[in-house]
Amino acid sequence: MSKDLSVPPEIPKEDSRPKWDNKFQYILSCIGFAVGLGNVWRFPYLCQIHGGGAFLIPYFIALLFEGIPLLHLELALGQCMRKGSISAWNSISPYLGGVGVGSWMVSVLVSLYYNTVLTWVMWYLINSFQEPLPWSMCPLNENRTGFNEECYRSTAVNYFWYRKTLNITPDVTESGTLQWWLVLCLAACWAIVYLCTIRGIETTGKAIYVTAVFPYLVLTIFLIHGLTLPGATNGLAYLFTPNLNTLKNPSVWLDAATQIFFSLSLAFGGLIAFSSYNSPTNDCEKDAVTVALVNSMTSLYASIPVFSVLGFKATTDYWDCLDRNIISIINEFDLPEESIMRDNYTAWIGLLNSSHPEKIAGLKLKSCDLQEFLDQSVSGTGLAFIIFTQAIIIMPGSQAWAVLFFVMLFCLGLSSMFGNIEGVFTPLLEVQIISKSIRKEVLSGIICLISFLIALCFTLGSGSYWIDIFDSYAGTVPLLVIAFFEVVGVAYVYKIKRFSKDVKCMTGRKPNLYWQITWKFISPLLLLIVFLAFVTLWIQKPSSYAAWNPKYEGFPMKEEKVYPPWVLAICVLLAVLPCVFVPLVAVFHLIKQMCRSKDSSFVQPEVFSCQGSSINFSHPKESIPIVSVCKKK
Repeated sequence: MSKDLSVPPEIPKEDSRPKWDNKFQYILSCIGFAVGLGNVWRFPYLCQIHGGGAFLIPYFIALLFEGIPLLHLELALGQCMRKGSISAWNSISPYLGGVGVGSWMVSVLVSLYYNTVLTWVMWYLINSFQEPLPWSMCPLNENRTGFNEECYRSTAVNYFWYRKTLNITPDVTESGTLQWWLVLCLAACWAIVYLCTIRGIETTGKAIYVTAVFPYLVLTIFLIHGLTLPGATNGLAYLFTPNLNTLKNPSVWLDAATQIFFSLSLAFGGLIAFSSYNSPTNDCEKDAVTVALVNSMTSLYASIPVFSVLGFKATTDYWDCLDRNIISIINEFDLPEESIMRDNYTAWIGLLNSSHPEKIAGLKLKSCDLQEFLDQSVSGTGLAFIIFTQAIIIMPGSQAWAVLFFVMLFCLGLSSMFGNIEGVFTPLLEVQIISKSIRKEVLSGIICLISFLIALCFTLGSGSYWIDIFDSYAGTVPLLVIAFFEVVGVAYVYKIKRFSKDVKCMTGRKPNLYWQITWKFISPLLLLIVFLAFVTLWIQKPSSYAAWNPKYEGFPMKEEKVYPPWVLAICVLLAVLPCVFVPLVAVFHLIKQMCRSKDSSFVQPEVFSCQGSSINFSHPKESIPIVSVCKKK
């Protein structure tokens, strides 16, 4: 007896798919995934170099027309399909299955190096319990007759980072050896990730209460303490004073668009996986706006304590510079102590320059300018492991502040890892290449073990160079390409009208004109512009890297080196590999359809959308029909 395909399948009364314990747990998980290390160590840096408060103008424009629409699209898609990234895109169209595979591949690549960054954080956290802090002074040389030469020529903070932590090689082609302390920390980090993700959202949902909330507590403590430090106001004024002239620079707009995109963790597949465990009638529109705004407000909130501390460091360094000059002048001119103070230093310099210019020139006094110390901008690991650790040394109670800072970074990174692993874990549970007899605990363990073994390459002496390569190539352009095909797939393959009906079915209201225009026109256009600008800058910029080489004549400045051809080939591979699945899968299904269409007995199957309306695709549908999540009216 033939089955009437015009009637959608009934919803099972008992949905075996895991669910979040409550709405707050789900929102926290999305926020934890979105709010990561970049909110603390990249956003403040971008504000600093791009006109302070003026940077917020392109930032919020990008948030409005790129970030929020794409976030809503992913959350709605996952909730509607109730599947991970690979299965969800296969359900929309087999031709778009490569989008899901590409996002899965990016999640794998990013997870490998992102957890190694947590390894560094753990190593610093362990060493933070020492008194004094091990990066506060240079060690003695082998003869114990003076300080270690590499440390003496640079700084104690640089030496601890590059030599005691990374034991870095002077060239990316020199692998070096495995650093046992990093191997142990890496194993511990993957063990923690495994324990927290052992049963998917059932365990990550519990851990997220700590990993997502604790960083806000630490940021608040740093905020209160930072504002009491001398020079904190200098840092804040430097950060937020707007320079509107910078808005004429196209790179400012590009950095704003990319920061919003990467900060919200779009196109990884983790958000689709998280939302797939929601109730079908959850208000995903409200969730998208909430998560996006909390993420941006967190970036602003984190900037205040960060630049309070950096302002304190700059002011302290400025005072130290003045004090050294004052001592030199007093000794040279045999002046009474405290005759020259910081307050009257400029007046004294002017007076002595006019009366004894030869003597002043002979002293070779350093130029002390507070603005120059504030201009020492740095982001990423340079901010966390060098600049900020240096600032912590001169803070009262430095040991406690170091512990708090690195615990906060670890929690931020760990909550982001939950989303990355979920983007890997959920699709594997759903695709048919993995036996359903394999338990979640075993699959999670296998994923973490394989990831640990591959990530051992990042604990080599050249490991930090490779992490920079992975971050620059695997975690940038592929995400832009995948996101572009995501929004185009929904807008022009699945169709906006159909998707809007699905959203109305879930939320009870049809997406307004803002959502429909951004999904159909503005967001894809912005992504295309950002992608072209990104690739153009890559082509124009030489493929070089900064190497830490104590034998370099300009040391402690880093030596600029060019990547050898085989390393460049790996860079291209990392950028292209996730993207190539999009056309490959489409071509595969096109050829498959052409072969099957020759069979006269082949009947095009019917596909059901989330709200239960049926549409007949012009290509074969191999996956399970999309089951209606709303009752027919």
